[in-house]
Amino acid sequence: MEPLTVILAALAVLLVAGGLLGAFLPVVPGPPLVFLGLWLGAWLGDYDDVSGRVVLLLAGITLLAILLDLVAGALGARRIGASPWAVAGAMGGALVGIFFGLPGVILGPFVGAVAGEFLAKRDLAGAADVGFATWVGILVGALAKVGLSLVMVAIFALAWLL
Repeated sequence: MEPLTVILAALAVLLVAGGLLGAFLPVVPGPPLVFLGLWLGAWLGDYDDVSGRVVLLLAGITLLAILLDLVAGALGARRIGASPWAVAGAMGGALVGIFFGLPGVILGPFVGAVAGEFLAKRDLAGAADVGFATWVGILVGALAKVGLSLVMVAIFALAWLL
């Protein structure tokens, strides 16, 4: 095996491992890193063991994981009947929070949902409930992101083994 191939194979493994760890952290783009590592592995094998179709399926799962990660907080708020202002606030808070690192990613959707709900209904206790539901949504989204990342690895492994 050529040295460059060994280096690229090690990089593929590191991307997948880092992506799986990153799937637990809201700041690290876990599923995209997993996808890049799996794609690199398929490419290194000239798509013989893992076909281009499988890679496209993995890309679709990656996009689904990204979408779930972005809207999870808003879905949590919506689940308890939050106003459209709270849902918009949660999504806006998630987007703004990205620029403030881990605290922003955790607090952004909560603050956005609370602010939106308070603007809509002027009820601080209800707004706090909506903020909590937003956090629950984010937790469920994180679990889905981890699950989808593991599904991607399993699909790749099955394609490679079969």
